[in-house]
Amino acid sequence: MKVRVKVSFRKTQLVMKKRFTEEQIIKVLKEYQSGKKAMDICRENGISDATLYNWKNKYSGMELSDVKRLRELESENGKLKRIVADLNLENFALKDLIEKKL
Repeated sequence: MKVRVKVSFRKTQLVMKKRFTEEQIIKVLKEYQSGKKAMDICRENGISDATLYNWKNKYSGMELSDVKRLRELESENGKLKRIVADLNLENFALKDLIEKKL
């Protein structure tokens, strides 16, 4: 399912809505680790082989609590990156202003 997200005044962007929660992903990966064939798992859950292997690379060996912590850390990392970008922009603006005054 695609959801429209307003990015700015004139731009709208299509963003794919997540169909699976972390809990469901962990359940699918546990089935895979128990020895069930990848093709069967993909067919039962309506996912592609590539999705299964991407999940395996990202969430392999994790429990649900680890996945939730990972999501929190990724969110915090994004916020910190935005803060650094804002501070750099302010820094460049101030340097430009000082150069113009001198």
